[in-house]
Amino acid sequence: METTFDFEKPIADLLMQIEKVNQVAEKTKVDMSATVTELQGKLEETRKEIYSSLSGWQKVQMARHPDRPQTLDYIQMICDEFVELHGDRNVRDDKAIVGGLAKLGGHSVMVIGHQKGKNTKERQFRNFGMANPEGYRKALRLMRMAEKFGKPVVTFVDTMGAYPGIEAEERGQAEAIARNLLEMSVLKVPVICIIIGEGASGGAIGIGVGDKVYMLEHSWYSVISPESCSSILWRSWDYKEKAAECLKLTAENMYSNGLIDGILPEPLGGAHQNPTQMAETIKDQVVKDILALSSKDVKTLVNERIEKFCSMGVVVE
Repeated sequence: METTFDFEKPIADLLMQIEKVNQVAEKTKVDMSATVTELQGKLEETRKEIYSSLSGWQKVQMARHPDRPQTLDYIQMICDEFVELHGDRNVRDDKAIVGGLAKLGGHSVMVIGHQKGKNTKERQFRNFGMANPEGYRKALRLMRMAEKFGKPVVTFVDTMGAYPGIEAEERGQAEAIARNLLEMSVLKVPVICIIIGEGASGGAIGIGVGDKVYMLEHSWYSVISPESCSSILWRSWDYKEKAAECLKLTAENMYSNGLIDGILPEPLGGAHQNPTQMAETIKDQVVKDILALSSKDVKTLVNERIEKFCSMGVVVE
């Protein structure tokens, strides 16, 4: 059964009308093609109107759509080959983060990303995409391997945040994320990061420091989720819509504030409506950036990356 959000109800109503007209036409053998065409035209206009003016909270809902493509989906669609690599060589293999060597547009790359899972069993196996410290240490191990062999790094960010459990804190969650920020900022190979769904807190930025950082049109990126923000400020989740607006977490907000390098447009209705088209958009951008970044010498590459992040949040009076 397809998930429909409240703001998508006008679209669902029109789809139902079209289905009913088709059923009547089939039953009565009466030509109702003109009516169907008119309704389809109205449906297209309604879709464009709704998806071009989504609020912050509606974007959060879109980013959480159960059918939205995840890291392994994109890897399968854009990579010709993929060899998954496991473990942090210390504790265990964290299933919330996947990574490995791949061929992308003729280039050998290291691909790393959060994986949430598609059903209840998978989500439990993947810990809902919330990585433990060993997940970030696995990611760092793979990045160092990529640096050693001169391979660009491509990361897919999609997480509600790093796992907040006691055992994660005992194994150094904060240190693991901080270490990744330090190491990624000086990595001697091109790094391209894409927020494909949710980008929450340190769990997202732990694999989100790159020469190029992009967001999909209906993704979000923030220091905290709207629900958590609402519970802290108003002691209730009831103000999550207001929190989403205040956090300025949409791709448009992030781009206008100079925190990302670009927005990748999604198919009308979201990435889940046409995953293949979305994958092609991502692949084209990544290949273009690999070619541009690979032409730079290492010193320039690293210095520009550091300067880019150091200039964020700077205010001149």
